[in-house]
Amino acid sequence: MRAVVCTKYGLADVLELKEVEKPIPKDHELLIKVHATTVTSGDCRIRAFKCPLLLWIPMRLVLGLTKPRNPILGVELSGEIEAVGKHVKQFKKGDQVYALSGMRCGAHAEYICMNERAVVALKPTNVTHEEATAIPFGGTTALHFFRKGKLQTGQKVLIYGASGSVGTSAVQLAKYFGAEVTGVCSTANVELVRSLGADQVIDYTKEDFTKKEERYDIVFDAVGKSTKSQCVQALAPNGIYLTVDGLGIAEVRTEDLVYLKELMEAGHIKAVIDRRYTLEQVPEAHRYVETGRKKGNVVITVG
Repeated sequence: MRAVVCTKYGLADVLELKEVEKPIPKDHELLIKVHATTVTSGDCRIRAFKCPLLLWIPMRLVLGLTKPRNPILGVELSGEIEAVGKHVKQFKKGDQVYALSGMRCGAHAEYICMNERAVVALKPTNVTHEEATAIPFGGTTALHFFRKGKLQTGQKVLIYGASGSVGTSAVQLAKYFGAEVTGVCSTANVELVRSLGADQVIDYTKEDFTKKEERYDIVFDAVGKSTKSQCVQALAPNGIYLTVDGLGIAEVRTEDLVYLKELMEAGHIKAVIDRRYTLEQVPEAHRYVETGRKKGNVVITVG
């Protein structure tokens, strides 16, 4: 099968399209034919090995010394089950699924094997594979932090980085949960964020939300570029500051994928796709993601 392999840590040029051995599902595994995946900022960080200096040694031990231990990156995918292990009970051949592979990565390939109890669920029936693969990471991350912040109906929520993968999901989910939503983004993305349901949109190139009079019950930094000390002035009494910085601790649950499927099928949330690339163009996709200018998600169409 074809897969994009990270041959060593470095610039996007270290990514190479290669023929590799097609995986064979074990007793409790699913063999999924990947129709679509994504390139995220997390993929870029792993490929370039970007981490704080103090974490350099432990992260090398976790990820791999000279290259990623699993050289096929990619954590989001949508596709069709081609075969199942003999003890699989939850899925069958032909099921259309979407999934998060987590630290095991492996989605930038034509096939991937996943345990049936991993973070995998039937994909929303009313969307394409490209749209389905653009939801798992941002959607489950937003749900995790809103649970952590105990988001309630009627609260005022500010989402910093509202036009990114996590941010676009967060705006839609916060609005669905009944919050009054303010999105913060650049000039180019104001209309996008407004179209997702934000009640107010602040253009950070023109205004500093921390210096405005408005106070928020939750300030959620969906890109990890602020600090609590910077945002404390924007918090209401007992307000909560949340950030994706240090995202490794985010809890990802299969039931969240099932929940997001239901919300998509009911029309409450939608995928935001900036650009589409082919498997051969994954290095180019990495370069674009690293510009920091993507809106929502960058999707890779496989096949």
